[in-house]
Amino acid sequence: MATTVEQRPARKTDNNANKTSHYTTLIVAVVIGLAGTFLRFLQDSFTMSMISNVLLLIGWIIVFRVIFKILK
Repeated sequence: MATTVEQRPARKTDNNANKTSHYTTLIVAVVIGLAGTFLRFLQDSFTMSMISNVLLLIGWIIVFRVIFKILK
């Protein structure tokens, strides 16, 4: 019984997770989120709360977009 081994073509892999742009964008998003957190505790007013919530939302959106781009 002879078995034959078929040659498969080499698989091209793109190492998308190690791109520097992903990590720099993540750092910017974390800084935006930290700024939102800092503003939340800075002063207790409606305007500052809205600004901090918007900054936190922007930070989270950027983080999730980058993470899903890495996983894709």
